[in-house]
Amino acid sequence: MSKSSVSRTPYAVADALKAPVGLVRETIDDTGDLLASHGPLKFGQGLIATIVALTLGALCLLAVLAFHFPEYLTTPELRHKYSVDVLRQLLLAGLLVAGGLSLACIVLGVRRNLNLLAFALVIAAVALGGSRVPVGDFPDDTPYIGLDWFILDLLGSTLIFIVLEKLFPLYRDQLVFRKEWQTDLKHFAVNHFLVGLILLTVNFVIHHGFGWMVSHDFQLAVQHIWFIPQLLLCILVADLAQYWTHRAYHEIPFLWKFHAVHHSAKTMDWLAGSRQHVFEIVATRVLVLAPLFVLGFSEAVINTYIIIVGFQAVLNHANVHVPWGPLRYLIVTPDFHHWHHSSDTEAIDKNYAAHYSFLDYLFGTAVKSNKRLPEKYGVVGDYMPDGWVKQQTFPFKAKAVG
Repeated sequence: MSKSSVSRTPYAVADALKAPVGLVRETIDDTGDLLASHGPLKFGQGLIATIVALTLGALCLLAVLAFHFPEYLTTPELRHKYSVDVLRQLLLAGLLVAGGLSLACIVLGVRRNLNLLAFALVIAAVALGGSRVPVGDFPDDTPYIGLDWFILDLLGSTLIFIVLEKLFPLYRDQLVFRKEWQTDLKHFAVNHFLVGLILLTVNFVIHHGFGWMVSHDFQLAVQHIWFIPQLLLCILVADLAQYWTHRAYHEIPFLWKFHAVHHSAKTMDWLAGSRQHVFEIVATRVLVLAPLFVLGFSEAVINTYIIIVGFQAVLNHANVHVPWGPLRYLIVTPDFHHWHHSSDTEAIDKNYAAHYSFLDYLFGTAVKSNKRLPEKYGVVGDYMPDGWVKQQTFPFKAKAVG
């Protein structure tokens, strides 16, 4: 080997490394641009396929990790209900869809860097065992984060509510990727990941703060009520507690600083309801669930109520409109709750109920307006900063507002 060839070797290695390093940088930049962007999704540009591939690829990788470490990454209340075989099939389907879409886009030269990332996520998930990761016995009493709840709820909510918003829109031209969707997605993720800590805190406060009020004979009498009447009563008790708690957030300046985070969303859709301060999540759950604990509703009724409140909480914030007719005077609908989030003068401090709209008519807090829809949303003055961290610290820095 000549002296000149030896001297060129380091430069040749450096040149060879430039291409993959440059590709990584371009991919990071493209991913950052995508996550920071908002606007319409149009068919034929490959953006929809790329977003689906990236999202499914990331969720599949997270699901594989949950299979590896179920005691730390899954929710105990959910893991006992799972069919592992069904979850494996769903994971395999997700891998196939994400891999197929990303590979097709790479071959066609459509958003190649982003689809290379999506395909890499699929390969990483497969390399870690994919849908064949064995699950053995593990303890139930370990600290955990709700990764499984995040994955399942994100997939389910996206599939159900985006379809509903497109089929029955309240605002027909509203975008799926509207402004500030990134902030609300962070709220969604954090709220789900902290589900273990939140439930632990709520259960501790309820059992130690309200346990002295429990009467077992009275609880047995409640549990002997037929299922449907008991469920309707459970929802009524919960909504009465929620109504007055919610009203306190609006009428007490200190509490409003926390609740203003929830009201700062300027666009209403299925994701907007996730925007909440952690303090409000814990406090509201304690004050709503405590009377249910004291009265002793049956486990089946409580579980059904949790499903209803979870679905209705998302639906009421969604960009959905259907003709409810006279039912709108009985139950809370998206139209009814959208008025609560409006910053129009006639909507301020109105429509507090979460389930039964007749409570607002009963207590004189229902919106009265000749307009079909609100004109604007958000807090009056638009003073809330954007970003999850800034919104969590806002109540401790801000003076009384409202």
